[in-house]
Amino acid sequence: QVQLVESGGGLVQPGGSLRLSCVASGITFSNYLLAWYRQAPGKERELVADIRQSGLVTNYKDSAKGRFTISRDNAKNTVYLQMNSLQPEDTAVYYCYAGNFNGYWGQGTQVTVSS
Repeated sequence: QVQLVESGGGLVQPGGSLRLSCVASGITFSNYLLAWYRQAPGKERELVADIRQSGLVTNYKDSAKGRFTISRDNAKNTVYLQMNSLQPEDTAVYYCYAGNFNGYWGQGTQVTVSS
């Protein structure tokens, strides 16, 4: 059984930081592309960042460049999203995704940026 479990969301003031984690089980973690998506109320789910199997190639949504960093630890079956300089428009449910021939989603973690 495949499971992706996110953690690290919460309420933060504008300009603050959060670090999201996603621990995977039931897959050969190192074989999977990993990504973080987010979905704000009334909006479609969108890609925030992804990281290739090697960990050497990353891709970011334009608004995340320079503020967010995606990384992975294949030994711990964990992918991270370090988010700095958070703004109210970053408020959303953040989802972890693992993709190869099949794709798997986590249950999501809420990030709220508000003063």
